[in-house]
Amino acid sequence: MPGLDHDALVALERAGWDALCASTGGGFYGDLMLSEGLMVLVNGAVLNRDAVVASLDQAPAWDRYELSDERLVPIGPGAAALVYGAEAYRGDEDPFEALMVSTYVLVDGSPRLALYQQTPTPR
Repeated sequence: MPGLDHDALVALERAGWDALCASTGGGFYGDLMLSEGLMVLVNGAVLNRDAVVASLDQAPAWDRYELSDERLVPIGPGAAALVYGAEAYRGDEDPFEALMVSTYVLVDGSPRLALYQQTPTPR
């Protein structure tokens, strides 16, 4: 699946985290998400693309992050999910730790984020 292989989706996820570290996440995810796309966050919030853009434009930047155990799940022609663990750090706060699932579809040959879900991991 061109554009939906393991390395391409890991690169997209890293680009997203880099944008969150640079306080440019709203624009990044505004461009990446489908208009009907959703994010399901660890706090139970379900955000559509407009709400994601608005919330990320106001969010404090992450200092750094680490991704681990990235796994590709082919879903069918033109769709795939990437499952991975993440730890993100901001100032003196406890690290944010969760499992992520990002589901992508190809639109005009480019991957677009359809659904993203965070699941908390126990410490």
